[in-house]
Amino acid sequence: MSTDGRRRPPMGRAQQRQWQPPPLRPYGNGNRLQPSAPGSRRSVFSYSVAASYIAKDCPFDPSTHVFHFNPYNRLQQNRQTNPAAARPESGQDAFFVSRVGDTGAVALGVADGVGGWMDSGVDPADFSHGLCTYMAAAAYEHGRRGTALSSSSLPLSARRLMDMGYRAVQQDRTIRAGGSTAVVGLLTPDGALEVANLGDSGFVQLRPYAVHAHSEPQTHAFNTPFQLSVVPPNLLARMAAFGGAQLSDEPRDAEVTRHRLQHGDVLVFASDGVWDNLFNQDILRLVSGAMTATGAWRTSRAGPAGGGGVDVADGSAAATESPATTATAVTAAAPAADLRRLTRLDADVAVAVDNNDNDKTDDRQRTPSSSRDHGGGVTLQSLLATQITAAAKAASVNTTQDGPFAKEVKRYYPHETWHGGKVDDICVVVVVVTEEPGDGAGGPFIKSRL
Repeated sequence: MSTDGRRRPPMGRAQQRQWQPPPLRPYGNGNRLQPSAPGSRRSVFSYSVAASYIAKDCPFDPSTHVFHFNPYNRLQQNRQTNPAAARPESGQDAFFVSRVGDTGAVALGVADGVGGWMDSGVDPADFSHGLCTYMAAAAYEHGRRGTALSSSSLPLSARRLMDMGYRAVQQDRTIRAGGSTAVVGLLTPDGALEVANLGDSGFVQLRPYAVHAHSEPQTHAFNTPFQLSVVPPNLLARMAAFGGAQLSDEPRDAEVTRHRLQHGDVLVFASDGVWDNLFNQDILRLVSGAMTATGAWRTSRAGPAGGGGVDVADGSAAATESPATTATAVTAAAPAADLRRLTRLDADVAVAVDNNDNDKTDDRQRTPSSSRDHGGGVTLQSLLATQITAAAKAASVNTTQDGPFAKEVKRYYPHETWHGGKVDDICVVVVVVTEEPGDGAGGPFIKSRL
């Protein structure tokens, strides 16, 4: 069986579906992103974000294929000043991370270009990268008057942000055709997460040694995910003359879920280059190893209700507590450390990660100042992102160990002999959640942690 038709826009008539919006629970102040009231002493959540990526035909280098989010950097809003040559080496995958105006919220997302458009002479990366650029601009300009993407007074949500980016792509005459899947996350200072997922990109929310929540892929059929599309007039005319329909879903078709966040949560947003090659438990195993080895997650003697368990590094206690006070020494190289130190851009994370064969591997990584990320060094979030990308890359070229895609092939086509992983572009965005007490000042803007 060939997989060259992966995400190829179907030329047959698409099945008509009756759309019904999923039930949603409002959070915060009804989705309106605005500062807390003066004098509020509620906990404030900050989000440390990094991304890692690699095109399917390129070797992966964790020191250069990495991006550190810096909310202080001003967004470059003119898409024409960011040509294809300046894009990250992520192939047809794209991502964005942006602060949401001056609300203290963070928006992020991943888009995966539909490779089938290459048969029509269209570069799928134009759509996916354009979509992410416009979503980033819409988030950054939120609440500012007189800007093209912030003219509406409607509250910002993950689905609405996807819709704003999609409408901007449709109006961009340089993007004549194409399509992509998309997953968009919106994280607020009060610890709420809203996710809009359309297609087979997705996310997972991890807590100490547990998968707390995850998205489900949206597909019309095997290997045919939901997708946003721009269909050129000549193709529309051909379909009108000879029949058939172009598969093109809308942001309203995205599945929207809402989640409460806790201190020490790890969020992973990724393209299907990850989900086709790694199971959720594989990602949990990688994240748990790194979080435990760095002291971000710590095994304690008492734990919940005095019965033993896992603690999250919470600041001052983690900085002063001796490793000897915990029941289990995870690795000799893992000092007790707090999330604030581990997630700073000037952090220098050196961990010994337990591999399956119990070998201790020095996983120190340094990012040169000349790379495209905003600052050098290694952070906890960049360590997690690059480890997941490296694992997905290795699994994609493994021809013996069956991954999620191989198991799906067997489910739909029991007589096929597909084994191993699936080579594809890979894009990962990782968020480490930190909860800190509010200072009661009620300032207008709470910066997200680097």
